[in-house]
Amino acid sequence: MAVAGAGPGGSTRMIIVDRALQERERMGQPLRVGMIGAGAMGRAITNQIVNAVPGMRLVAIANRHPDAGRRAFAEAGIEEVAMVGSVAALEQAIAAGRPAITDDPSLLCAAGPIDALIEVTGTIDFAAGVVLDGIANRKDIVLMNAELDGTVGPMLKVYADRAGVILTACDGDQPGVQMNLYRFVKGIGVTPLLCGNIKGLQDHYRNPTTQQGYASKWGLSPQMATSFADGTKISFEQAIVANGTGMRVAQRGMLGYEVSGHVDELTQRYDVEQLRALGGIVEYVVGARPAPGVFVLGTHDDPKQRHLLNLYRLGEGPLYSFYVPYHLCHFEVPLSVGRAVLLRDPVLTPLGGPMVEVVATAKVDLRAGQVLDGIGFYHTYGQCENADVAQAQRLLPMGVAEGCRLTRDLGKDQVITYRDVEVPGGRLGDRLRAEQAAHFGALVAA
Repeated sequence: MAVAGAGPGGSTRMIIVDRALQERERMGQPLRVGMIGAGAMGRAITNQIVNAVPGMRLVAIANRHPDAGRRAFAEAGIEEVAMVGSVAALEQAIAAGRPAITDDPSLLCAAGPIDALIEVTGTIDFAAGVVLDGIANRKDIVLMNAELDGTVGPMLKVYADRAGVILTACDGDQPGVQMNLYRFVKGIGVTPLLCGNIKGLQDHYRNPTTQQGYASKWGLSPQMATSFADGTKISFEQAIVANGTGMRVAQRGMLGYEVSGHVDELTQRYDVEQLRALGGIVEYVVGARPAPGVFVLGTHDDPKQRHLLNLYRLGEGPLYSFYVPYHLCHFEVPLSVGRAVLLRDPVLTPLGGPMVEVVATAKVDLRAGQVLDGIGFYHTYGQCENADVAQAQRLLPMGVAEGCRLTRDLGKDQVITYRDVEVPGGRLGDRLRAEQAAHFGALVAA
């Protein structure tokens, strides 16, 4: 069975970025970063930048409740922060070397000294507004928000390209780790045919009540923990990998094999010609080792190179296994900022229009008149579907489902369509979806 070293795709780029950041520290010109969101991941990112990343300063945090930003800095060892309410006050705090907190993200977008923004709210409409504002102010933006990226990322990328800034997903989360590995595999001449995510649990019917204990143990919200367990999060993650590679899904919801052994064994599970015919696929498996990592399966057309891959213990082919046995989330997010600002190298960004959508599916029997709750709650879970199918069938994207009112009864596990709902008016996400459909020549789904 083929075995690949841990993290070849990510480690090479880290080695480049760390030197670049060390040089900025030596020059006394650290990157100045603003962050929107101060939940569990935001606090972890704060601690990482403050205490482990030379050449970078987290100069401001915007959060609906500013005390959450204060807590994030305090947990990182910074007690003295400035509460600011204007761009001028924020810029004065930055000039004085004093970290700032605010409830107004537009201040971070407009502040001249800030080089880049990290968006880590997990929201759709709110985050989209912040990203558009940041782009308009020519800020490079790193998203730790697969939900936003998987809903309107292609259109936001259009705005970013027009402004000459980078909009990218991040290192550390599974999509970024997959993309680093994909680039490594492609870079050695192997053709990637499957990008995979390794899960320990997949149960579409989990909800905030069932996940309360897990959430409390790890300091997460029950909703976040539910989105991990019910398949919504991994669907958004694999959708943005598909959008960044041009891959598709083999079927609605992905194949999702349960595997008791090592991912290397999967080289015998998939048919290489079927993968080729699909143009490559994104996938997940449950229970495989090494968890919680990612993997890429690829092939090589040159018999001489196949012979040598066998010599290097990657097996006889036609599929070869490459994997990273971990993903380190917030530890690697600052590297994404360095890559974007210093190297102009996005981690993961859409190639064009959406390849895969995340569609809303009933978690329980639903009744006409019900207003759908959000991601990680009680009514729906998300699953991947190829974008052309989703558009042709007018399937309701998970990222815009919250707040929609059902016009008819739906059974458990039924995929929801635009015909089944009344969509609230005036939402930015819907406007961007319409722009996205028009820009890329897709069917307008509203």
